Amino acid sequence: MKIDIGSTAELGAVIRASRKAMKVRQDDAAGLIGVSENFLGKVESGADTVQWGKLLQVLQQLSLAISVEIPEPYGDAVEKILSDAKQGRDKRPRKTRGNTLASSEEAD
Repeated sequence: MKIDIGSTAELGAVIRASRKAMKVRQDDAAGLIGVSENFLGKVESGADTVQWGKLLQVLQQLSLAISVEIPEPYGDAVEKILSDAKQGRDKRPRKTRGNTLASSEEAD
């Protein structure tokens, strides 16, 4: 299912609804994801200023993804820049947490 997001409040609502659908309490989710309960609360309430890295970590652990629709005239240029960015990122070691919160929930 895809949902168009137009605000931080809408993104927060999607994150909150996803966590609740998994029947995971906010404090438990925060601990499993590796962020503070305060941070997760801010994300779920749609705070305008959050750390991108931690936000992406929350999305990943809840098995949520963000996509961006690029207008056609800019597609090639954006793909080139994204490809260069991914190559630069791939040179650095990445920390991974392994299982997502969603896959942990399925195991129960």
